[in-house]
Amino acid sequence: MRLASFPATSSRRLMRPRLSLTGSAAAFLALLLLACLPARAAEVLGTYDTALHKVRAVAVAGGLRNPWAVAFLPGGGFLVTEQNGRLWRLSADGEQRTEIDGVPAVYAVNQGGLLDVAVAPDFADSRRLFLTYSGEGSGGAHTHLASARLDEDRLEDVQVLFTGEPGERGGRHFGSRIVFLPDGTLAFTTGDRGQKDPSQDLMSHAGKVIRLNQDGSIPPDNPFAGRDDARPEIYSYGHRNPQGMILHPASGKLWLHEHGPRGGDEVNIVEPGANYGWPLVSHGKNYSGTPVGTGKATAPGITDPIYNWVPSIAPSGMAYYDGDAFPAWRGSLFVGALRFQLVARLTLDGERVTDEERLFTQHFGRIRDVRQGPDGLLYLLTDEHNGRLIRLEPAD
Repeated sequence: MRLASFPATSSRRLMRPRLSLTGSAAAFLALLLLACLPARAAEVLGTYDTALHKVRAVAVAGGLRNPWAVAFLPGGGFLVTEQNGRLWRLSADGEQRTEIDGVPAVYAVNQGGLLDVAVAPDFADSRRLFLTYSGEGSGGAHTHLASARLDEDRLEDVQVLFTGEPGERGGRHFGSRIVFLPDGTLAFTTGDRGQKDPSQDLMSHAGKVIRLNQDGSIPPDNPFAGRDDARPEIYSYGHRNPQGMILHPASGKLWLHEHGPRGGDEVNIVEPGANYGWPLVSHGKNYSGTPVGTGKATAPGITDPIYNWVPSIAPSGMAYYDGDAFPAWRGSLFVGALRFQLVARLTLDGERVTDEERLFTQHFGRIRDVRQGPDGLLYLLTDEHNGRLIRLEPAD
């Protein structure tokens, strides 16, 4: 269904129907009319001084219900997912919003729902995009990966490429970010589903980085391919709930961050076949205050994080900045935070974090996604019932 979108200058006053509606019919009409309203036109939210740049924040669009991810379309415009299962296309100026039909059914409970969206590297020709979402599987819900072709306002040729196994009941810890790798494969993250132990189980997809070819087949050089005691899709394991992942442009390595429990959020550099320790070791504690696993932060055979947060900031979304709009920020890692409602800028020296600057604390709400746009600007998504897509511009 194509929802009407209007220019920002058009009136938002809606004529009332002459018939009298009550109950569910009235509620349905109200929801339909609300969905047909345009996204909120761009507005300046404020100007902010940071250590290196003066920044202007502009709300490109509002009226998004718990958005989870944003992707950039060639030629301008955005795709935005909402956890409730809706996928929106926004115009480049944010003034028009269209719902995309054909999205797979999602398990939208608690932290579950429609999660990441990524346009294929050849999207301009193929129109292919990829989605991660929580969906039903054997025994319960787990992270899924699907591909589809965007045809006008509808997804066509939808193919479910991956279904995490085994499924688990409940709505916690699904991951999930998608990254395309230089060799044409893609990687995406799954959470431990709140069950802990599966992260160390190589026969479970939970708490892993998964690597696949773009058609869903398994690369023969995956670290566990050919083993009877491991699933061949697994690229790394021992993760808790990774919700941010990027490809480092210089090294070509995957960097991810993941939620700890009570403290112990981590930034990790992903190596094929490596074990990142959850739930054997952690810099944090269980929510009850008891030690995690051995009570230690590291152990033999465990790959240590390059950075961690205690207390937890609840990281979500991540971008490596190498644009021209903010020259003093080049080489910085930007991490959104749900709990403290901020963006953390991490200064890097190679594979070391040397400093952290906390930006926009409690100004915008819960930061769910952080992306560098093709224009060299930074974009944020806020995880709110009236969520916003925010653009960060130089104000120097």
